[in-house]
Amino acid sequence: MDVTVNRPEVVAEVAALFERYEQALVEKDVSTLDATFWDSPHTIRYALNENCYGFAEVHAARVAADPPAGGTKEARIRLEILTIGRDFATVNLEFKPRGKAGIGRQSQTWMRLPDLGWKVVSAHVSIMPVAP
Repeated sequence: MDVTVNRPEVVAEVAALFERYEQALVEKDVSTLDATFWDSPHTIRYALNENCYGFAEVHAARVAADPPAGGTKEARIRLEILTIGRDFATVNLEFKPRGKAGIGRQSQTWMRLPDLGWKVVSAHVSIMPVAP
C-alpha cells in the first residue's frame, strides 16, 4: 500500500478540484457541485443548516440553497491539503464567514474511486465562535 504523503502532483490535482468546487459554490453550479460528491448513500455532508446523509440529501440541499452574492466566505485564513498515496486526501479550510461572526471551518475527505475519479465522500462546514 502506497502511503507516500503529499506527492506534489497529487496535491496539485486535489487543489485544482477544490478550487473548482469553491467556484461552483459561489456560482451555485449544482451540476459541478453534484459531480464533486460521490453519488452514494454513504456520502455525508454536514453544513451550517443541515445534516445530509446520502447523495440524494446532499443534492436536495444544494438545489434548495440560496447562497449570498459573492459566496459564503469573505476571506481564506488557512488552507491545508494532505494527500496519502495517490487515492486519498483531506482538504481543510479555515475562513472568515461573510456576514457572520466567528471562524469558519470546512473539511472534505476525497477518494479517487475506480471509474469515477476523485470524489468527496464526506464533508463538514461549521462556524466556531470567537471569544469576546
